[in-house]
Amino acid sequence: MSSDDTDAPDRICGAPLVTTSSLEKLNQRQIVDYREHRRDLLTWLRDLGKNPKRGRGYAEGTVYNRAYRIDRFYRWVWENGDGYTTAITHDDADDYCRELLSRDCKDSHRAGEQKALKSLFRWRENVLGDDEWKPEIILSGSKPTRQPKDYFEKEERIALRESSLEYGTVPHYGSLTPEDRTKWKIHLAKRFGIPIDDIGPDTFDRANGWKIPSLIQTTLDAGLRPKEVGRAKVSWVDTENNVLRIPPEDATKSNDAWTVALRSRTTQALQRWLAERECYDKYEGNSHLWLTREANPYGSTALNRLLEKLCEQAGIDTTHRDLSWYSIRHSVGTYLTSERDLEAARVQLRHQSRTTTMKYDNVSVEDRRDALDRMG
Repeated sequence: MSSDDTDAPDRICGAPLVTTSSLEKLNQRQIVDYREHRRDLLTWLRDLGKNPKRGRGYAEGTVYNRAYRIDRFYRWVWENGDGYTTAITHDDADDYCRELLSRDCKDSHRAGEQKALKSLFRWRENVLGDDEWKPEIILSGSKPTRQPKDYFEKEERIALRESSLEYGTVPHYGSLTPEDRTKWKIHLAKRFGIPIDDIGPDTFDRANGWKIPSLIQTTLDAGLRPKEVGRAKVSWVDTENNVLRIPPEDATKSNDAWTVALRSRTTQALQRWLAERECYDKYEGNSHLWLTREANPYGSTALNRLLEKLCEQAGIDTTHRDLSWYSIRHSVGTYLTSERDLEAARVQLRHQSRTTTMKYDNVSVEDRRDALDRMG
């Protein structure tokens, strides 16, 4: 019997819906919510999890073991994120698998943890309509192998930067005829979700603002994770020294303070955005560096949607490529390792363990192409 067992009567296949370890982290309302979330998940694993199309579930012992493993993963997400949530993402799972690689544990344990996560995301796919999870790292019972995600090449990084400067731009208010101005007002009213009568010169200026360029350029330098974009604060920005200063309480995946280098052009974009940001009511009394149109912190879905639009605008071919917001981060790691070394990439990407950074110790497409040219 596991030490995580509770006295609660709610069990499925012998596994408690809420373990003692989770009870210690949740308030009463969160416990009720998590219990029902787990009830749906474990019932599905028991009845349909192994083969949903044929109505075959997992054996009782399998459900029992995976229930504890999944619960451990949820607690890790709460501890390394913004607290309690059941809205688990693919990025959460990939980050967890990366951390498993740095832990001192058996390969069989890592493989078992990933199998449990695959069960969780099959449930989310079949019941909640989520996309299929394709793990970035494959953890096997022997030696784990990496399945690296695609990353943006140097020319594509430049294209993304330049595309961000054109994103959503509109003509100057004073240069338009009355007829054309009306058409653009209709467009901007839909874009910003405000009445057409409220559209004026300031709205046109807002459409040509520096939020997206500053966000993209900072991520191209710092390799910001989606959670870091959502957490980013005005206080992080040190324009005098061209750095981001991330305090321990805001750090993701660690409790360390980080100083992240920025290019001067990125700092200039941030300076322009900080001045512009003061003009918007939704930022009043709010410390977040960037907010969505709905005044929410950015998350993976909004960022990937933005990236998709930028790729289309920049003419970046995404066919047969697994590109996501993390692909920008992977490009930072790949090229910084190539230009400098693993330690420079580790610090810039805010990895506690060198093991995590080792996946960038490879040869880029450009370097391989140059080698072929030299070979004749």
